[in-house]
Order: sequence, then structure tokens, then C-alpha cells
Amino acid sequence: MSKAILSILGRDRPGIVAAVSRVLCEQSCNIENVSQTMLQTEFAGIFIVSMPAGMSAAELHRTLESRLSPLALTVHTKPCEHGEAPGTAASEPFVITTRGPDRKGLVADISEVIARHGVNITHLQAVFKGGEEPGDNIMIYEVDVPHAVDVQALAAELRTRARSLQLDLILQHRNIFEALHRI
Repeated sequence: MSKAILSILGRDRPGIVAAVSRVLCEQSCNIENVSQTMLQTEFAGIFIVSMPAGMSAAELHRTLESRLSPLALTVHTKPCEHGEAPGTAASEPFVITTRGPDRKGLVADISEVIARHGVNITHLQAVFKGGEEPGDNIMIYEVDVPHAVDVQALAAELRTRARSLQLDLILQHRNIFEALHRI
């Protein structure tokens, strides 16, 4: 069975997930993974779907585009590549949290340090409200740190970079992060 990855973008409003999932159901596609969020006023959804035998990603794209265009949604469709994902070596999940004044380049500067250590970002959430109030500007990176990586060296380089950007930075194992933030 072939799979496709779909990106659906547009102005947020109720009913987008319902509309997308209805079209997929009617096309006999199965949603295997979905990540959806609202970024300011915009909807952003990423779906991985398995398609029925004989359906191509291009055919699914044409159907989605025609059915979702009345909702002013933009659709991007790509066949999924098979094989092992990069960075699937044995690893431990960590969470990196930063807070501080908003400025251009924060995500680039922190993510460059993460990449230099061979660490994979699995999820990133950044909320920038602008201004100098540190509590208003937060980035949360969920990362997989391979066992071969020196976590102390990673933490030291992250802290050094964060200080230069006037950011407070915390690196925690995901289990600790979840225990501390459980409601």
C-alpha cells in the first residue's frame, strides 16, 4: 500500500479537519498520522495517509485540491519515501526550553547547535509575542539525543549560545519534563 504526506494550509476556522478527513474517507484513504495546529490565525495540518491500491499521490492531490479549494485551503501532496528514517539510532528523548526577548535568528541559532551534535528535533513549538518580556517568548524543542552524543557537551554549548542571545535555557530528559509539567 502506498502512502502520501499532505500539507493543508489556510485561514483557520471550524470544520477544516472534518472537511479534510471526509475527503480522505471518501477516497478510501486511511489517516495514519496527523499533526495539526493553529499558528496565529492560520491552520496548518500535516497528514500521512495510506492510499488504496492503484491511487497515486497526484490523483489524491487533484481530488483534495478540487474539494478543498472552496474553503480557500492550499494543498501540497508528496508520496512518502520508504526506508528507515535518518537519525533512528538508539536515542533518549529530551526537551530544550528557552525563554527570552524576541529577536530574529533565535530558532536558527539554537537549532544549529542541536544539529551540530547530531541531535534530531522531533517537535518544535515557538511562541513569539515580541517585545522584551522574557515570559512572552518561549521555544520548546523536543529532541532525540543519540546515545553516542555527550549530553553534557551539548548542554554546555546550548547554554553558551543561549546566554549570548539573552535566553534562559533548560535541557531536561523528557520524563523529567513531563513529571514537572503534569497537571
